[in-house]
Amino acid sequence: MIENALGIPILSILILIPLLGAGALFFFPNGQKEAIRSTAFGVALVNFVISLILLLYFDSSTYKMQFVEKAAWIPGIGVEYFLGMDGISLLLVLLTTFTSSIAILASWSAIEERVKEYMIHLLILEAGMIGVFVALDMILFFVFWEIGLIPMFFLIGVWGGPRKLYANIKFFLYTLFGSVFMLVGILALYYAHGSATGEYTFNLLKLYEVSYPYNLQWWVFLTFFLGFAIKVPVFPFHTWLPDAHVEAPTAGSVILAAVLLKMGTYGFVRFNLPLLADASRAFTPFILVLAVIGIVYGAFLAMAQKDIKKLVAYSSVSHLGAVMAGLFALNQQGIDGGVLQMINHGISTGGLFLVIGMIYERRHTRLISDFGGIAKVMPVYSALVLIIVFSSIGLPGTNGFIGEILILMGLFKMSALATVFAATGVILGAAYMLWMTQRVVFGKITKRENLDLKDINAREVLTLLPIIGLILWIGIYPKHFLSLSSASTARIAEIVERNAPKTERVVHAESAAHAEGAAHVEPAAQHADAHAPVHAEAHGGTH
Repeated sequence: MIENALGIPILSILILIPLLGAGALFFFPNGQKEAIRSTAFGVALVNFVISLILLLYFDSSTYKMQFVEKAAWIPGIGVEYFLGMDGISLLLVLLTTFTSSIAILASWSAIEERVKEYMIHLLILEAGMIGVFVALDMILFFVFWEIGLIPMFFLIGVWGGPRKLYANIKFFLYTLFGSVFMLVGILALYYAHGSATGEYTFNLLKLYEVSYPYNLQWWVFLTFFLGFAIKVPVFPFHTWLPDAHVEAPTAGSVILAAVLLKMGTYGFVRFNLPLLADASRAFTPFILVLAVIGIVYGAFLAMAQKDIKKLVAYSSVSHLGAVMAGLFALNQQGIDGGVLQMINHGISTGGLFLVIGMIYERRHTRLISDFGGIAKVMPVYSALVLIIVFSSIGLPGTNGFIGEILILMGLFKMSALATVFAATGVILGAAYMLWMTQRVVFGKITKRENLDLKDINAREVLTLLPIIGLILWIGIYPKHFLSLSSASTARIAEIVERNAPKTERVVHAESAAHAEGAAHVEPAAQHADAHAPVHAEAHGGTH
């Protein structure tokens, strides 16, 4: 069954194209490296262009799933091939197809050994990541989740750095550990839905229709938390990330930072908040504490690093702590900021790993002390680095600014104290990023090797310009991106708020009245009462 304005299974096509491209690469001789690179990039670019078609037919006024595809898969146990997307999924799918194209382009000269196998793994990884963001059957979601683990395992293990085996085993065991608990939670919901309705299904939209007992929600939330928190990663589950980033090839680090980590935050938005609203509220203080610790602790660890790549890796712990704080502010401003910052982090941190890879290809070192003054010999490179650094620290006019502001505004409504600590992450982020930039880009050239560095070439400029364009576009006019997901984030905030105890809702209403003016509270409440649909329609329907 296909239900969309296009009349074609476009989501399946987006998954299938990279898989077909990977299959086609098997027939290329190993020696035809340029043909292999060109074909892989062409496949990824075609997939990105096709994903842009979604924007033309996407209805941003509704939270309901669109571009729906459904077919029986394992009917005996209620498993379906069920795909669809809302605005949150759309943004992440576009980020995935964009990042995959950029990652392949960035690998052009960086990978010389086993080029065919490398490109095959990148394309398979792209298919798995897209599947995660569009799967609406929980077993199908789990399958795609695991598919994404396998190619990244090989990318780090085969093409990684000197300590790749240690980093790879750590990455694999952490992620697999979380996946097992997540599967237990999925099965618990499956049987709970069957007991309540008589229908045993993994269909996510049907699972949304049941209000589960609080005790069950509590335990299922915990199993999902372990699976998603490790992937994010949330403090204290972050220790695998710096090792994986440092040892991964450049493209692996870019995809890991830009997309794979977002699978964890996406899981919280798609499953924990709307499925387990009562437990989400109960766990909010605990998660906000972990998020704030991650923001501050990650920033201080980044400040202490001597390796540029490790510094950026720890900055991800801090930035994703801010994303988690926004999501668990449990109001639309916070969730809007969290979702937008997921995209922003993918763009800015992915860009940072790209520029680190470019300088590493020239000097074969990532130590901050080995550089200095490279703006004199690489002016174009240095100018683009500055823009990406400004994006990472949230300078006004760049994409990072609006995401941080929305997160802090949403978080303030939940906890002023948490907001104060979270805001320190902005200051610390500027400190370690500007300190790193000053030592690497500016000053005098003290190392003779840096005198002969060549500025970036046309291919490298072409790799970075789309990222610079997005940084400025989102920074100057974020409405284009916020409008795509606002209906979905509003719906999630509504579900969590509607499931709050009445006294808690009154407190939030009084806080809103104090912050925004009492004149706005009564109409808003009347609007919510007049339009609040029953819980059974939480995310159902198609476009």
